[in-house]
Amino acid sequence: MPGREKLIEEARSLDAGDALRRFREEFYLPEGIYLDGNSLGPLSRRAEERLLQTIAEWKALGIDGWMEAEPAWYYLAESLGALLAPLLGAAADEVIVANSTTVNLHQILATFYRPAGRRTKIVVDEYAFPTDVYAVKSHLALHGLDAEENLLVVESRERLIEEDDVVALMDSSEGEVAMLVVPGVVYTTGQLLDIARLTREAHDRGILICIDAAHSIGSVPHQFDAWDVDFAVWCNYKHLNAGPGAVGGLYVNRRHFGARPGLAGWFSSDKDRQFDMAHEPTFAGNAGAYQMGTNQILSMAPLQASLEMFQEAGIEAIREKSLGMTRFLVAWVERELSDSGIGIATPRDDVRRGGHVALVHPEGARINAALKRHGIVPDFRPPDMIRLAPVALYNSYEEVAQTVLALKRIMERQEYLEFPNVRGVVA
Repeated sequence: MPGREKLIEEARSLDAGDALRRFREEFYLPEGIYLDGNSLGPLSRRAEERLLQTIAEWKALGIDGWMEAEPAWYYLAESLGALLAPLLGAAADEVIVANSTTVNLHQILATFYRPAGRRTKIVVDEYAFPTDVYAVKSHLALHGLDAEENLLVVESRERLIEEDDVVALMDSSEGEVAMLVVPGVVYTTGQLLDIARLTREAHDRGILICIDAAHSIGSVPHQFDAWDVDFAVWCNYKHLNAGPGAVGGLYVNRRHFGARPGLAGWFSSDKDRQFDMAHEPTFAGNAGAYQMGTNQILSMAPLQASLEMFQEAGIEAIREKSLGMTRFLVAWVERELSDSGIGIATPRDDVRRGGHVALVHPEGARINAALKRHGIVPDFRPPDMIRLAPVALYNSYEEVAQTVLALKRIMERQEYLEFPNVRGVVA
């Protein structure tokens, strides 16, 4: 089978020149080929060690761990913010590790969404993650505003969100839009949006912009300060491998420092004044003001270890390999499966593609299940989308090649017909 041999030979050649290949040994990978790191990153040995170290500190120090652990738990949200900042193109004091993605978006909306006069509307995209839409709708309701009128949705064109359409929607409601909430990478298709342009266009119209970076952080470099982004929220358990349900992250541009948090808590305090125990708070003068409750120390420990690994690897090198693997995947799917009915929803251009590839087929749920039976872990999103995320730190080109070959066999032998075409099939 010449096509198969050429595919494997090319993959092995690329793996031989992979500057990041040593990091694969850092991870505990599930049996088979794991291509779902854009949903949940696997456990690394460093994360395990850091978590065990934190448990040992808790065991030995008890309450004194807040100041005597290394690093001190009391300042851990800020310490991790400093480690995250280079991935975001931000200053350390603009980043805080706290809460969850949803809670952080609620915090942004509660603090900075201030509808007044005609400026009441919020723009999202058709593929916005449901939690973002739920949060936006809840704040519209809290302000007594009708979501039908005040939630504006940018429709996709051939499954892609066009920046021109975002701008046109803001213009069609001139003077009425208060905030734009968009993803860095669209979670369905893997499309990378032009955040620099959208930020400029929003600010030219007096509109704030908040980025959901959940599917871009750790796979795509960001330049939030240079782009002048207002806010960003994300989770740390996808490409950053911090563990299931890990604590989230929040970016607040320094020009917004000093705004009283809409949702305040004890950890919103200035660290030097927090133990004054005053009922009138003195809020932190940076992104720390938008924390709320006590830090989730055991959740933060794995993130610290993961971020140290990212420092070693370098986000630019990670991006280079990620683009290489997704480019390789797209090219070979087109070459080997052109007659199968499988389409590709992800942009081909590197500058428009994030860290995963979305394949589409009317029998997507069945094909997804068939891949799992072949020992490949993909991810299905209704109604017809199979997401494959070859992650730079632990996946190989040969694994991508084996996935293409498995898909080819599944389609040629119609193995997917053995499964029900039901949304959400994960068997």
